[in-house]
Amino acid sequence: MTQTILGGGGTIGTLLAKELTEYTDKVRIASRKPKKVNPTDELITCDLLNVNEVIKAVEGSAVVYLTVGLEYKAKVWQRDWPAIMRNTMEACKAANARLVFFDNIYMYSPNHLNGMNEETPIDPVSEKGKVRAEIARKLMEEVKAGLLEATIARSADFYGPGVGKNGIMRQMVVENLAKGKKANWLGKLDCKHSFTYTVDAAKATALLGNSDKAYGEVWHLPTAKNPPTGREWIDIFARTMGREGKVQVVGKILLRILGLFMGVMYEIVEMYYQYDRDYVVNSDKIEKAFGIRPTPYGDGVREVVREVSVQ
Repeated sequence: MTQTILGGGGTIGTLLAKELTEYTDKVRIASRKPKKVNPTDELITCDLLNVNEVIKAVEGSAVVYLTVGLEYKAKVWQRDWPAIMRNTMEACKAANARLVFFDNIYMYSPNHLNGMNEETPIDPVSEKGKVRAEIARKLMEEVKAGLLEATIARSADFYGPGVGKNGIMRQMVVENLAKGKKANWLGKLDCKHSFTYTVDAAKATALLGNSDKAYGEVWHLPTAKNPPTGREWIDIFARTMGREGKVQVVGKILLRILGLFMGVMYEIVEMYYQYDRDYVVNSDKIEKAFGIRPTPYGDGVREVVREVSVQ
């Protein structure tokens, strides 16, 4: 039973390929420049913006995972995400394959971020959030119409193994502390902020893809309860690394200034609201349905520090 990962070269796609070996010995990775994760992986070169290439990549698949990560620019998301979702749905219909969409939580209302669950109101204020809301809506419309079997797996910002130096926690906190510099933190230090552990996200995504009861639903991926505040996140990492937990708070004005020189900072401005209030993800639904528990934050931090120390 072939299971195909579209956009398999990123953090989640790579970890997912490892986890899928628990369910199948036929893992296919499709991307612009696919690389093997497991010795037996099948590789297919595919441009997700080309519907014919997507149809070919998905052909013969039982389950398809859409885990692609686009350049972090609103204009790119507006241009490419609708086409990618449309092509993926068409390919899955042609192959009679099930679809698992690895999603984020940008579409939720800024007024309901403390205790977000699968029923949180969808009312995005960012351009990137509007894109995510629209493609998720179109996917679930196809599901409700009986035209496609699919499920949505939603993750908070993530941290953990496989996250490169561009990951927000890695870039702003871990790398700076490792160099003896001040950690940076967006928004308010006293606000709680959930992060999903990458291994938990990959394991749960594989589980959802191979569980009949998962389809037709939206699921928050396992995310530990009682998240640290910004100040506590920095203290946890600093203690674990044996560093001093000095911090520089990056406010909205400074973020705009940095955005003049660093494109990614400009793109973060519209997401600033996620850091000036409590941002807490609830994953009770998947935990209760499948009897799984997320990795405690302390354990996750130790694994991140271990990975950084050996690189």
